[in-house]
Amino acid sequence: MDAQGVSGPKPGRVLSIVIPVYNEKGSLAAVLERVLALPLDKEVIVVDDGSTDGTAEFLKGAFEGRPGLRILYQTPNQGKGAALAAGFAAATGFAVAVQDADLELDPADLPAVAAPVLDGRAAACYGSRFLQGRGRAAPASYWANRLLTSLTNLLHGSSLTDMETCYKCVRLDVLRSLKLAARRFDIEPEVTAKLLRHGHGIMEVPVRYQPRSKSEGKKIGWRDGLSALKAVVKHRFAPL
Repeated sequence: MDAQGVSGPKPGRVLSIVIPVYNEKGSLAAVLERVLALPLDKEVIVVDDGSTDGTAEFLKGAFEGRPGLRILYQTPNQGKGAALAAGFAAATGFAVAVQDADLELDPADLPAVAAPVLDGRAAACYGSRFLQGRGRAAPASYWANRLLTSLTNLLHGSSLTDMETCYKCVRLDVLRSLKLAARRFDIEPEVTAKLLRHGHGIMEVPVRYQPRSKSEGKKIGWRDGLSALKAVVKHRFAPL
């Protein structure tokens, strides 16, 4: 059992962990070391999305050639959705999980998020930051997420608590059937809407959350929130 009291995934099925990176040189080494140390059958795919802070050079010098790790580089910066698309295309595991390159979410929770997918209980599982309450989320961020998640639930008849979470684990064949097109942060509502519209239930498990501020490097802003709001509505009614 892990720190959240959830059994870890069964061995024998490989998990592809995709890490999109943009200007995260300060936290990236800690994230990668923790992810590489996870007790999982895994492949780790890092996608540097045109970083300008020396992240690419750091990866080449410190992590190129590490067993179980592949690093992809794309320039110029194209957005989180584009970076994830590159990682998803390169994945070879039974399921894919996303890990951000900061430390807002603890990689130690990732096995609990992946377990329901790897052992066949679900096609998709999300790590919810709010399943057990608001936690340390800033008010603006929390209520924006509540709006987006509540609207998603209203439109799809779902009961999610954290649609915007980074920690999404989806079976690879299911993920590729969704034909994702988002290039930026609107990837989150697109994945969720298409999973639900294709009839795939989404499990949730609680994860720990340590939010950071703009001054600490947080990149998502109010414009991204508006784009996400539009995407929630768009992907409910757009042709699949």
